[in-house]
Amino acid sequence: MKIVFEDNHFLIVNKRPGQLSQSDKTGDQSILELCKNYVKLKYNKKGNVFVGLVNRIDRPTSGLLILAKTSKCLERMNKILNNREIKKTYVAITEKNTIKKSGRLINFLKKNEKKNKSFVVNKEIKGSKESILNYKLVKELDNYNVLKINLETGRHHQIRAQLSNISCPIMGDIKYGAKRPNKDLSICLHSQSLEFIHPVTKKQLKIEAGFPDLKIWNSL
Repeated sequence: MKIVFEDNHFLIVNKRPGQLSQSDKTGDQSILELCKNYVKLKYNKKGNVFVGLVNRIDRPTSGLLILAKTSKCLERMNKILNNREIKKTYVAITEKNTIKKSGRLINFLKKNEKKNKSFVVNKEIKGSKESILNYKLVKELDNYNVLKINLETGRHHQIRAQLSNISCPIMGDIKYGAKRPNKDLSICLHSQSLEFIHPVTKKQLKIEAGFPDLKIWNSL
């Protein structure tokens, strides 16, 4: 991980693909644990250190994570997130298909807990959630499209499920229909930028994260 922003209130880090946002049953070290250790050592804090995760990114995905240093900041950032006041921009490399240069996808998604996967359903049903994203085709490679995506909602596997539904699965994402996995088991989805009003200073922030150091990303 790389820290791209830090002040007294929160940290923003650029997560590598394959890193966990928070601990799970694998027991692998997470970004949350790494940041707690970082704060403890940097500020020579004794005992337990508070660091709270504001947003989450799937393990095979890379990009920006916000972590609050205080419970008050976490509460404020969660409110901003829930009110959809954070502009989240992703870049996805998808398998090539003929699509419009730009579009707005509106679907209802239903999560299957056992499969840890979200499915597009034809209409609103019990347990489904409206999911909205806007995309723009920014580059065409020989076998792939590069899309810039702005999320209006933040649902489980939203980008992965909605792009798969228009026959544009993300490169490496075999769970959602990609032809083959990436060698490092990542998927080519990157949380590139976050824009929001700082909850304490009230200044406009725009934070950007560089792409992972992989051949396909370097070609961009």
